[in-house]
Amino acid sequence: MKVTVCELPNNWINSKSDQEKFLYHLESEKTELLLLPEMPFSSWLAGKRPPDKKAWEKAVANHNIWIERLEEFNVPVIAGSRPVIKEGRPLNVGFVWTREQGVKAVHEKYYLPDEEGFWESSWYHRGDGRFELITINGLKIGFLICTEIWFNHHAREYGKMGMHLLLCPRAVGSVTTETWLAGGRAAANVSGAYCLSSNFNGAITPEMNFGGTGWIIEPEEGFVMGRTSEKEPFLTLEIDISQAEKAKVTYPRYVKE
Repeated sequence: MKVTVCELPNNWINSKSDQEKFLYHLESEKTELLLLPEMPFSSWLAGKRPPDKKAWEKAVANHNIWIERLEEFNVPVIAGSRPVIKEGRPLNVGFVWTREQGVKAVHEKYYLPDEEGFWESSWYHRGDGRFELITINGLKIGFLICTEIWFNHHAREYGKMGMHLLLCPRAVGSVTTETWLAGGRAAANVSGAYCLSSNFNGAITPEMNFGGTGWIIEPEEGFVMGRTSEKEPFLTLEIDISQAEKAKVTYPRYVKE
């Protein structure tokens, strides 16, 4: 199947030009699955303190509007994360949208940083702690949202469940790009699954920039098949799901704990 990752400007939803370039790529490449960055349909909220309840509610509304528009992307399966309010609690939730079934919540982000540019645990709550797969047309998909990629035992547990695709929507700064890429390679390697990640580029705060660098990593050796850049912000590659199934019985996946 053909999968697409990306790096998008923080304000891309306000730029008709950015949207047209993105949609043209998706159409011309005949993408079958698209991964968006973390909470892509609003400007990055956690770059500043204190948290603003009205800003969160506006971001929730923006995401609801854009999710209703995902049919316009002309892609059968689209994934990312979104801000929600669940029983009065703000959460960051990984979702998968399909033409047939609409949007489905899959995973609530559990591991939250709280530092300059990323005041996430100040802005919203931890999720329920469940790391579960969703199956779409036989494709088993799991989420590690941004910081969660560093809690690698979840990637291994996903692999034991038979995961094919590990999705890592991110909002990550530019100074740690290669470190994050190493984390993605490790997650692919221990899970025996393709690891896909998309991020923002451009400014987070006046002093800090997003790092871009979406990636597609193969499941057997953690080889980087491709990565995005400022000049090439969209990446579409064809992947073979059977490779993820074969990887499950090879080293280091077969080693007993």
